Amino acid sequence: MNTTPTRRPDSDVSAGVGLSGLVALIAWLLICRNWAGVAEALSLPGPREPMSGAYASVATLLFTGAAMTAWSVLVDKVHRRPSTGIDWSSRRPLADTLDISITKLTGLWMTWAGIACFYFICRWYWDGQYLFAMEVLSAAAGPLFVLSIPYVLWLDRVLIEPRDASWHFGAMLIGREPWNAAEVKKHWRAWAIKGFFGAFMISILPGGFAGFVTADFDAIARKPVELGSVLIEGLFLIDVQIGTVGYLFTFRPLDAHIRSGNPLLAGWVAALICYPPFVWGTMGNANVLGYEVNTGGWAHWMAAYDVLLWGWAAMMVVLTAIYAWATFAFGLRFSNLTYRGVLTNGPYRFTRHPAYLSKNLFWWTSTLPFLVTNGSWTDAVRNTVLLGVVSGIYYWRARTEEAHLLAEDPRYREYYDWMGENAFITRTLAKVGQKLKFK
Repeated sequence: MNTTPTRRPDSDVSAGVGLSGLVALIAWLLICRNWAGVAEALSLPGPREPMSGAYASVATLLFTGAAMTAWSVLVDKVHRRPSTGIDWSSRRPLADTLDISITKLTGLWMTWAGIACFYFICRWYWDGQYLFAMEVLSAAAGPLFVLSIPYVLWLDRVLIEPRDASWHFGAMLIGREPWNAAEVKKHWRAWAIKGFFGAFMISILPGGFAGFVTADFDAIARKPVELGSVLIEGLFLIDVQIGTVGYLFTFRPLDAHIRSGNPLLAGWVAALICYPPFVWGTMGNANVLGYEVNTGGWAHWMAAYDVLLWGWAAMMVVLTAIYAWATFAFGLRFSNLTYRGVLTNGPYRFTRHPAYLSKNLFWWTSTLPFLVTNGSWTDAVRNTVLLGVVSGIYYWRARTEEAHLLAEDPRYREYYDWMGENAFITRTLAKVGQKLKFK
C-alpha cells in the first residue's frame, strides 16, 4: 500500500519571512554603500564615505531581524500557533509563576556563565576574526542579563508549560524540586549549538560585509572573474547575515525556538568537523584533506576563452544564489543541528538539501581538482579523491540531520517520502543510489 502523501506538506516557514529579510538586507546595504550621499543629504556628522565598519555589519542584523519578525507576527501570525507552547488567553498572575521564573533564570544565567568559561578557556576565541565576536558578545552580556528578567517573567505567565528544559537545568542546580535529566540534556544541546555557532557567525560578519559595501562595480563590470567574485561574495553575505539572525532570534513568541538539538553523536561530529577549530585540522589543512594542491582554478584554465569565462562565472553565481536562497528560505529559523519546524518550500521543493548540493557543486566547478598546473597525475588523483571525501562528509551531515528530523516530526516524514517520489533531483539521486546499492 502506497502511503506517500499526495501533496507536498505545508511549510512551517512562509516564503515571505525570508524575502522580507532579504529586502531589508539589500536596502541596508544600499544605504551603507551610498552613506556619503545619505549623510550629506541629512546633514549628518561624520565622514562622507561608505559605511563599511564591523559594527555596521552587526547593525544589519537588526534591520533584517526586525523585518522578518514583523512579517512573522503581522502577516503569518506565528505567535498564535500551538507550536509556540503559548496560550495568550490564559495569563497567570505573576505570583503564580515567580518561583518558576527564578528557577529558570538561574538555569539560563549559569548556562551563559558556562559558555563564557568555554570562550575564556579556548584559545582560538582570542585570535584573528574571533576577537570581534568576543568584543560583540562581551558588550551584549550586560543587556542580555538585564533583559532576560522581564522577558522570562512575562513569558512564563502565558506558557502552557513554563517548566521547560531551562527550568529543569535550574531545578537541578537549586536542588529543591525534581528535575528530568533528559530535559537538562535538551537544554544544553540547544545552548551548545547557539554558543558554538553564534560566535562563529558573528566572527565572519565584518569581512564579507566590508568587501561588498566598498566594491567598485563600475571598475569590474566587464571583468568576469572580478565581477563574479564580488557577486559571489555578496551572496555569501546574504547567507551569513540571515543565518546569524537565525541563531540570535530563537524566541518562542516567534515560533522560532529550538525544539530540539540533534541528539546523535554522529550528527555533531559531521557538523563540527566543518567549522573552526576542527576544520583547521581537516578540510582546512592541505596535509589532511587539501584538494587544491597545485590547482589553478576555473579562472586560470578558462582565461583564454571569454565566452566560457563568462558562462562559468554565471554558473557559479547561480550555484551560490541557490545556497543563499536555501538559507534565507529558513527565515528566522536557520541554524545547524536543530529542529525548529519543517521547511518544505523555496529550494526545498526540489531537493531536501539544496545548500549542501549547491555548495559542493560550487567547490567542484570552482576548483576543478582534477586539473593541476604541474601536470602531476598524483596531485590530480589526490585532489579529486580528497574533494570526494569532503563531499562525503556533507552527505554524512545530511543523513544525520535527516535521522534527527525523521525521529522528531511525522510531517517531516511525510515531506521525506513525498520528495523521494516527486522531487526530480531527490528522486533521481535516490534511483542512482538504489542502482549502485544492488550492482
